[in-house]
Amino acid sequence: MTDESGSSDARSWAGFHFVTAAGVTVDVTTRRAAGAHASANGLDVVELVPAGLDTGRALELARQLDPATFRTTRFVADPGAGHAILVSDDVLARAGVTVLDGLTAAQMHALSARLKQYAPVTTDVVVAPRLRALPASAVSAADRRAVLRDRWQLEVPAYLTAMLGGALGGLGLLAGLTVRRPLAGAAIAAAACAHPFLATAKTPLRPDDLLGFAVRRPVAGPLRLLRVARAVLPPDPELTRLRAEYRDLLAGGVERLFHQPRTDCPWCGATVLRRRLVSGDYQQRKPGTFRLDQCAACGHTFQNPQLSEDGLAFYYRDYYDGLGTAEVERGFRLGVPHYRARARMLDGHAEPEAWLDVGGGHGHFCNAARDIWPRTRFDALDLGAGIEEAERRGWVDVAHRGRFVELADKLAGSYDVVSMHHYLEHTTDPVAELEAAARVLQPGGHLLIEIPDPQSPIGRLAGRWWHNWFQPQHLHLIPLANLTTALATRRFQIVAVDRGDAHQSLDLLMVTMLMLNRIAPPHPDRPWTDPGRRRLRIAARAALTLTGLPVMAAASAADQLTLPLIRRLGGANTYRILARRLDDQ
Repeated sequence: MTDESGSSDARSWAGFHFVTAAGVTVDVTTRRAAGAHASANGLDVVELVPAGLDTGRALELARQLDPATFRTTRFVADPGAGHAILVSDDVLARAGVTVLDGLTAAQMHALSARLKQYAPVTTDVVVAPRLRALPASAVSAADRRAVLRDRWQLEVPAYLTAMLGGALGGLGLLAGLTVRRPLAGAAIAAAACAHPFLATAKTPLRPDDLLGFAVRRPVAGPLRLLRVARAVLPPDPELTRLRAEYRDLLAGGVERLFHQPRTDCPWCGATVLRRRLVSGDYQQRKPGTFRLDQCAACGHTFQNPQLSEDGLAFYYRDYYDGLGTAEVERGFRLGVPHYRARARMLDGHAEPEAWLDVGGGHGHFCNAARDIWPRTRFDALDLGAGIEEAERRGWVDVAHRGRFVELADKLAGSYDVVSMHHYLEHTTDPVAELEAAARVLQPGGHLLIEIPDPQSPIGRLAGRWWHNWFQPQHLHLIPLANLTTALATRRFQIVAVDRGDAHQSLDLLMVTMLMLNRIAPPHPDRPWTDPGRRRLRIAARAALTLTGLPVMAAASAADQLTLPLIRRLGGANTYRILARRLDDQ
């Protein structure tokens, strides 16, 4: 890389390039400082924040960024300042970045988030005192709308709280005058005005418009909240195309997406079945009704009739990718403590060298598990394209795309650990998956499984509202005794069973949320729903969410309060099994 004068500094800049927004020029001193910082700290990405960034964007940055933990936290988005980023050539190539200058604010925002994914522990954010800040007016309305849409989806509670905080000054002053309590209203307005000073006081940010922003905040806050609503409310233009595609997919009804019902248990072959529950798709609200039957002989619960390959493709579509990407990504981030707890289950039993995560999705588990087993090679397998993206990000070392049972012979004896986290319940033939794991594992290797526990007391009490029934995606729900017997039959020795720490303490919260989803869909813009009365449906959902917040808070608190009892007395909604493949297999 060369600086503006044409000279080069091989010690700091070799293998790096700057990516800049339209109108941004990085001076020579700042270039050298950024290169030296990256070289000295082993960084691949350095986001440069102008010290004079306008107050509105500075507050957003301060709210989203924790400088003490950002660099080492794998699952956190780079909030981005939208000006300049120093990026290693390796990350640029893996991320497929080819345009390095003249980017819009929306493109810079998306790039910041993407680069953090490709350099999860080698990204830093620094303030550049000499970097000139672009005025807020340089961000077009279209770009602002795109950024707000993305942030709104990823962090609704935090963003809504911040927006309401900005509006509080004006609303408080108005309320004070209305109820003839001007001093109270003035105190609220003063607090809102003081907030920008307090939020930036202990940071190197020095917004040029700080005083004017603070003074105008009681009036500008409510107007800003209205602008956010206007940015979020317009429909996504992509929906027009997607509506046409879903209209074609649903033209023949959903009955064709199922196999014929079974009259026997797919686990033990017994023919005495009873209906356990009937459910709709309470997650996406796609059309369809799904029945779960239970075997009277072995207790196995299964979807009957079961979805066909076309049915699974239809109901999975836009859940883990496409329209559902932002929401499911938020869920993955919240699950990081569980990922690490799963990885720690090997502690004291094995020192994993080569680990295959089956059903690895987008590689989140492997990325998190590196903090527990930094010297382990983590590979992953999945049907979706996300697993190949995980390899490009460096979250997994090798991605295998395809069906596990079909790739097992090719991978035979390659791994000393195979994990299946919330995978078996999604498969059409869980027994075949266990046999594939036995072929892939080395003698003495370990199989780690985590699945929902259909014997959970909450599951029985909540009925169809229990989130772990998760229709239509969960095809099989296997009792612990059935799974341990199946493993023993295939020459696995059970090493450890966890029915306490594996519990995910969100049963009551999810019951509440699924019931709210039933009343008003959480996503009014989904292309398989009726496009009519869109704004009315958005307003209904917003009102329902606000009124339901106390109930959700109480449900969440109850989940946390019952967690110690569940861990001590049992009744978890999930269980884990660690099994060792016997040498004489």
